[in-house]
Amino acid sequence: MSEHQSLSPASELSDNILEVIFSYLTLSDIKSCSAVCKSWQNYLNDENNDVWRMHCLRRLSEEALKCDLLSSVPTYKGKLRALFHAWNPNDCSRNVYIRHGFILHRNPVAQSTDAARSKIGFRSGRHAWEVIWEGPLGTVAVIGISTREASLQCHGYVALLGSDDQSWGWNLVDNHLLHNGDAQGSYPLLNNAPKYQVGERIRVILDCDDNTLSFEKNYEFLGVAFRGLPEKKLYPTVSAVYGNTEVSMIYLGSPLDG
Repeated sequence: MSEHQSLSPASELSDNILEVIFSYLTLSDIKSCSAVCKSWQNYLNDENNDVWRMHCLRRLSEEALKCDLLSSVPTYKGKLRALFHAWNPNDCSRNVYIRHGFILHRNPVAQSTDAARSKIGFRSGRHAWEVIWEGPLGTVAVIGISTREASLQCHGYVALLGSDDQSWGWNLVDNHLLHNGDAQGSYPLLNNAPKYQVGERIRVILDCDDNTLSFEKNYEFLGVAFRGLPEKKLYPTVSAVYGNTEVSMIYLGSPLDG
């Protein structure tokens, strides 16, 4: 290189060069790059660019990408984020296995109630995720949150989620709220509230700033279900009893108001 030539500043690298560089980095390294250079941050703010697409294709199964399960998460970066928040195969009942990261499958084991938690819990901020129940609900089907101390398996067909002081749940079968082993009333507070229909998407909203848990169905806010949640890390959780039923959970990020 002659004395009249100089290297281009990192901030002036073309998008094509950035794409090649970032495609070889880990997601942790990409996050660090976004923090040190404004132009890199601007490039990575495009959640549908080829960098996010390539990382998405590497980590998500083809079936997960092609089905409409992730239709509520339109960007590649959003799909990656959802995968990192999905069910934890190491934090679930032994009678459960996880398909494609997002789908809990309960094996047909008699006289057992089985649960699973997400990989990531929350202690601050506002968070939303969707739960989709595919297959029969059985006699008990509960969605909600729990701490790491809550049990994930027990004998019999019971409302496991909400059975202790470490979990809070909504039983979709009878529309009862459950915590500490007690029914906390009917939910939602509507006359002749409709029962959950298999395949419907329920949006769960955890507000760690106000310590509340709420639900939406069909884009209708159903009201606050639980108040006074503890200052502990809380995880998206479900518990199921029906054999071969499947429950999907898709993390959406911070909820949009209005």
